[in-house]
Amino acid sequence: MTMPPGDPNHYGYQPPPPPPYGAHSPYPPPYGMPGPGYGRFDPYTGEPLSEKSKLVAGLLQILVPLGIGRMYIGDIGMGIAQLVVTLVTCGLGSLWPFIDGILILVNGARDEHGLKLRD
Repeated sequence: MTMPPGDPNHYGYQPPPPPPYGAHSPYPPPYGMPGPGYGRFDPYTGEPLSEKSKLVAGLLQILVPLGIGRMYIGDIGMGIAQLVVTLVTCGLGSLWPFIDGILILVNGARDEHGLKLRD
């Protein structure tokens, strides 16, 4: 049944039934399965979280300052740029991924799907 025009609480409107347990649905998350967040949600905002860890990404950026942490979270372009800058400047450019790693640990980042990294 399609939704009648006007108020969604209009007489006669019935929300779609939920799908059988475990089945995927074309509807958004109250009835559908969550996307790439894999069922983890931020307890404060309810926003889905990535399967990637903020701690792992930040430590990779700090301990291996070649853009590996950015590549881990799926930001391949930024990771390759950090790698090239570090190699071209004979290691002086490793300050960029080092500071970026600290910022990832403090502020967090988003993965390639735009989801917040989990703690």
